[in-house]
Amino acid sequence: MASRLAKQAVTLVGAGTQGRRLAYMWSTRGRPVYLVDQNTDQLSRAWNDIQFLRRSDEHAAINKNVDKWGCVHATSADDMSTALQNSWLVVECVPESLQLKKSVISRIDGAAHADTIVASNSSSYTITEILQGLDLKHRDRFVSLHSYWPPETPAIEIMPSAETRPEIVPRLMSETKAHGFEPFHVRRTSTGYIHNRIWAAIKREALMVVEEGVATPEEVDAIYRSVLKTPKGPCEQMDVVGLDVVLDIENHYAEARPGLPEGPRRLLQRMIAEGKLGVKNGQGFYTYNKNN
Repeated sequence: MASRLAKQAVTLVGAGTQGRRLAYMWSTRGRPVYLVDQNTDQLSRAWNDIQFLRRSDEHAAINKNVDKWGCVHATSADDMSTALQNSWLVVECVPESLQLKKSVISRIDGAAHADTIVASNSSSYTITEILQGLDLKHRDRFVSLHSYWPPETPAIEIMPSAETRPEIVPRLMSETKAHGFEPFHVRRTSTGYIHNRIWAAIKREALMVVEEGVATPEEVDAIYRSVLKTPKGPCEQMDVVGLDVVLDIENHYAEARPGLPEGPRRLLQRMIAEGKLGVKNGQGFYTYNKNN
């Protein structure tokens, strides 16, 4: 078993888009990273994406400080005991299913050393919600560690539960900054963290404007881009995320905050019933060809 001082690695459970991009970030300072997934094809694609990010001139601002890349170990989910024993931090990056996250968190808690920090990258569920009802050995080592689209968007939000050990947040603030992130401390449990709560209000009002017939999606996006000088408007951004995912998030907000208007969810439900999911299937607020 690795000693506390010897543990240099970070383990990422889930080799999807976030997992592979986080593997890139956590390997920028020469430390090993274990990227875990049950799908070998997913691991292969993740490895190729990580190599692309490392070669890309677009990320030279980060890469120029890299003397030696840390080794990224592609690891089967059935054989991750070595990864967990060698890691000071384990981050779950599995899809946004509460039951799946609970299952993964329970497995990690049963196998990782007691002093290993365990984090969730969930965008919609707080670590408090994920831990609820679980019989865990070490409830004081869990934290939310939510990132966006690294390295292009380096913001990362660190949110403890009421039980999280006090030394964990300062360590994560320091370590994430050293690895190219821009960390923000979420000081109280908050569904949606900081940015997503602000974005949720913008997104919800954009949906209300469309649902009430005040403006078309095209007009909403055009005025948003004109005033805020952003490359995409809110309807375009929701198409990229997927309207089914947006509805799941809105439903979760509605459960957490009774009294939110129903109009945005009604509009999304109608669009989904019509087969409009966004970029992923070629039709949402806008029409996309299959090469987009």
